[in-house]
Amino acid sequence: MDTVNFGPEYCKINTIWKRDENGKVIIGDWSRPESQFLADLPWLWTEKIDGTNIRLHQESAGVEVTVGGRTDNAQLPPKLVENMDNAGYLDISKWTKLSDKAGGAPITVYGEGYGAGIQKGGQYREDKDFIVFDVRVGKWWLQHENVCEVADTLGLSVVPYIGMFSPKVAWHRISTGDYSSAWPGAKLEGFVGKPLVDLMDRKGDRVIMKVKVKDWEDRKKVGFPDE
Repeated sequence: MDTVNFGPEYCKINTIWKRDENGKVIIGDWSRPESQFLADLPWLWTEKIDGTNIRLHQESAGVEVTVGGRTDNAQLPPKLVENMDNAGYLDISKWTKLSDKAGGAPITVYGEGYGAGIQKGGQYREDKDFIVFDVRVGKWWLQHENVCEVADTLGLSVVPYIGMFSPKVAWHRISTGDYSSAWPGAKLEGFVGKPLVDLMDRKGDRVIMKVKVKDWEDRKKVGFPDE
């Protein structure tokens, strides 16, 4: 039996701080040296969604679009896949437009399956849907504006944009309650940030981070290493 190609798995997103033996963040102890080096520079931040990681992938023009999870063996909610198909997200004619622009290169759209019955997704919507947070074309990760263009072509939504500010400011906003979800009445899960210029570490992994409200609530402590 042939192996189904779901496209490259998405990278691990590290938290801003390292964790202690109890799983609590150690405020001021950066999880990655790259993040510490870039701590005062502006990053692009979007809202972190409480859902399940999903990949939509087309290996080449005209072939079937596959739907995968965080890993190739991940189990997907059947109703979510059905809803995505019914909404036209897997329509090959739409993907052909993208493929033509990409010169036939493989395209992988990354996002969250979210909504009622997925994690705490009932706070976002009553049904199950898919929302985009990243796109890879061949070996290239697309910039935010191009991610939005791809999503628009497929009829998809993109995770809410929050703004451009440094990781230190991101943690300050979380620790002072200076935030709100784009969904009225929903509790913000956190922020996901990327440097304004995509960067890789020495292993070739992307530099990307998440700042979670729960980490602050668990620790209830303010401060940066230079304060």
